[in-house]
Amino acid sequence: MSNIAISPSHQPQSPIMNVYEGLFILDSDLYARSPDEVSGQVANAVSQFGGEVLLTRLWDERKLAYPIKGHRRGTYWLSYFQIDPLKVKELTRQFQLSNSVLRFLFLKVDPRLVDTLVEHARAGHLHAGAQAQEPEAEAVAAVFDQVEDDADLVAGMKE
Repeated sequence: MSNIAISPSHQPQSPIMNVYEGLFILDSDLYARSPDEVSGQVANAVSQFGGEVLLTRLWDERKLAYPIKGHRRGTYWLSYFQIDPLKVKELTRQFQLSNSVLRFLFLKVDPRLVDTLVEHARAGHLHAGAQAQEPEAEAVAAVFDQVEDDADLVAGMKE
């Protein structure tokens, strides 16, 4: 059983498709009984609304800071997907109605960060020393610096 599903394409295929990071807290009891069925609901819902899953994987299972719907533990599931932004509201409603999804959050990903974030998520938890993480952290920081510089340039043009 593989907990990682990957699509070969990381870039949006059309200008109306945005890439989103979705973090889901799944019902740990349901996930323990049928992990493929519960985690598959994320990919199925994205596909149902015309989206494409770039990567979906188990992130962690842990005790929750406070009970959610009577649950004290949750299974954290991370997904990257592209979808028409007009369909996000419908996708949100789908997950609100799901019994197996306790909480979720979608974040729109800057197109320049998609490949880096998907590759980082694919790698999973890095247990090597801090030196192994430095080049990746530097690459991510460089991309974020470029995004900030672009935002400053645009703000300066408006003034």
